[in-house]
Amino acid sequence: MRTVALYLAILVFTPPCAATVIVAAMLGVPDGPGSIYDRVPRFWSKVLAWAGGVRVHVHGLEHVPKGQPHVFVANHTSLFDVFVMGSVLHYYKFVAKAELARIPLFAAAVRAAGFIFIDRKNHKAAFAGYEAAAQRIKDGASVIVYPEGTRGDDYSLRPFKKGPFVLAIAAGVPVVPTLIYGAREVQNRSSIRVRSGDVHVHFLEPVPSARMTYAAREQLSDETWSRMAAALQAQYGVTSTPEREPAVRTVSALAG
Repeated sequence: MRTVALYLAILVFTPPCAATVIVAAMLGVPDGPGSIYDRVPRFWSKVLAWAGGVRVHVHGLEHVPKGQPHVFVANHTSLFDVFVMGSVLHYYKFVAKAELARIPLFAAAVRAAGFIFIDRKNHKAAFAGYEAAAQRIKDGASVIVYPEGTRGDDYSLRPFKKGPFVLAIAAGVPVVPTLIYGAREVQNRSSIRVRSGDVHVHFLEPVPSARMTYAAREQLSDETWSRMAAALQAQYGVTSTPEREPAVRTVSALAG
């Protein structure tokens, strides 16, 4: 039943939501907090989360002060990670993989809303995409990134791509390590079936990037990964194995 409800909601709500932001962009409607590009994606995300029977529980919202842009770095096991994050945050832009740019109406709407496609197979194009994301942050929007690259089969953290951390350093904004737990039980990557359930979002203490240089991107990534892995272990007993020994473990060392 939830599977039918979700895909029906996608069919019913995606075209008008997409058309709204596309027309707004064509008419030159300005972007900004509370704008149509802020409200429509959040509405769409809430509707699809609701259609999937998701009950969202937010923890650590005090780590997300309103009116300040951040780079939200989240784990990724389910399509519902997108709907959940999109429903709880305000004035954000997603960084999405380039393959999604092949979906005609969806891709046009995503671009109109100021979201960014990243082609990780093309270094030059990926660099340009992250430059565009940095500009969105400088304009006041937060950016949501899934640094594992693709959805995982379980909650153990996989290695992070470095691009999101280069982005945070370039924009000079904090990274907010974010855990999403429960979305995989709603819908995992290998199934179209949807089951209602509880999804928990944990916003952890931000990791500062101010005054950091490009050379510190790996250390920033390691610190973020370590915080998320520790929280997954403490909250849910999930063990993650690092690809290598983290280069740095303390914020003070990062900011030095």
